[in-house]
Amino acid sequence: MAATTMKASFPLLMLLGIVFLASECVSSDPENPFIFESNNFQTLFENDNGHIHLLQKFDERSKILENLQNYRLLEYKSKPRTIFLPQQTDADFILVVLSGKAILTVLKPNDRNSFNLERGDTIKLPAGTIAYLVNRDDNEDLRVLDLALPVNRPGQLQSFLLSGSQNQQSILSGFSKNILEASFNTGYEEIEKVLLEEHDKETQHRRSLRDKREHSQEEDVIVKLSTGQIEELSKNAKSSSKKSVSSESEPFNLRSRSPIYSNKFGRFFEITPEKNPQLQDLNVFVSSVEIKEGSLLLPHYNSRAIVIVAVNDGNGDFELVGQRNENQQGQRKEDDEEEEQGEEDINKQVKNYKAKLSRGDVFVIPAGYPVAIKASSNLDLLGFGINAKNNQRNFLAGEEDNVVIQIHQPVKELVFPGSAQEVDRLLENQKQSHFTNAQPQHKERGSRETRDPLYSILDAF
Repeated sequence: MAATTMKASFPLLMLLGIVFLASECVSSDPENPFIFESNNFQTLFENDNGHIHLLQKFDERSKILENLQNYRLLEYKSKPRTIFLPQQTDADFILVVLSGKAILTVLKPNDRNSFNLERGDTIKLPAGTIAYLVNRDDNEDLRVLDLALPVNRPGQLQSFLLSGSQNQQSILSGFSKNILEASFNTGYEEIEKVLLEEHDKETQHRRSLRDKREHSQEEDVIVKLSTGQIEELSKNAKSSSKKSVSSESEPFNLRSRSPIYSNKFGRFFEITPEKNPQLQDLNVFVSSVEIKEGSLLLPHYNSRAIVIVAVNDGNGDFELVGQRNENQQGQRKEDDEEEEQGEEDINKQVKNYKAKLSRGDVFVIPAGYPVAIKASSNLDLLGFGINAKNNQRNFLAGEEDNVVIQIHQPVKELVFPGSAQEVDRLLENQKQSHFTNAQPQHKERGSRETRDPLYSILDAF
């Protein structure tokens, strides 16, 4: 094949990178900018009852993620019979329950709504909403993941508590005495006693013990509840709809509809902005993916969406095809190279980014970047797709939704070194769609079979 033809086909080769490319593969790349391990979360609050963790900023790792600079990911965990006390934050939230059972109460100026939440339940909390979250279970920990979109400063969250804590006073305590007295039509001593002081003996004792600790944490953000208190909070709590995902203010469940992709190797659930008004303003889709042990989510890419994926449970591997020097540390070197080389050469610098996945890890899939995910145990993933409207998921292998199959025969002759017939025969070898066995079936047929000549040709890439 002529050199000019090879140059013309290189952008397509990048898209096909995971399936066919034998370019640079880096195992456990320490500079992989697309993987955020569980230790990349910082602790905002922690005590014996639970914690709140915040993932580092996405754009700190690579310029390719700079469109995520205003998005943050938070993980909440609380023990049975506890409550995250009321607070409001200057950010829009999409809250998803990873595991456990909760009661979420959302306050409005003239109303309040309480909801019973379970695994997969999802709800948007607009910025400034005062809410509190209860773990209503007697045995299981509650785990919640929040995608946050701050409204004041890009990537910066600020929470305000109704109850005071060691490191942050109640928002009411910030007002002057005159303002408080006029606002509540009550003398300041009564206001201080009822709203501002910690007059409860148990709370005072807890504060006394906390003050003795050299490195104390936020003791009053997550606290224990009695059985009677949980029963009171459970009254009139609604359950999420298992049939509809179109509510404008009530929770919906990711599994309320049939999966968009499903076979014996895995299931893929997704709620898009077109299906749910809560997701429209933020232009985000939410997805839940289950990959069975020993199975593979086939190589694909998203046309517009940048997908933030959290590993809820299980272990596996992911491979993503990008360009070299995607990491922030290598960005300056890449910029210098771009000045010396033409755009045509830079487009050839294709690299395979690999990472092991385990519970608590997060990885990012930029728009247009092909990715494949393999499960070494049953793998449960939760995804947030940014810039979701009109996104198209294009598969590069498999029987259905495979964009490569749609290429005209004459163009296949130009793109690939094999003939169009050989390409078709290779593509037809995969009888599964979307998910498949991670063990290539051609290896199981044994070495006695004659290998398709196209395989040896593709090995050259």
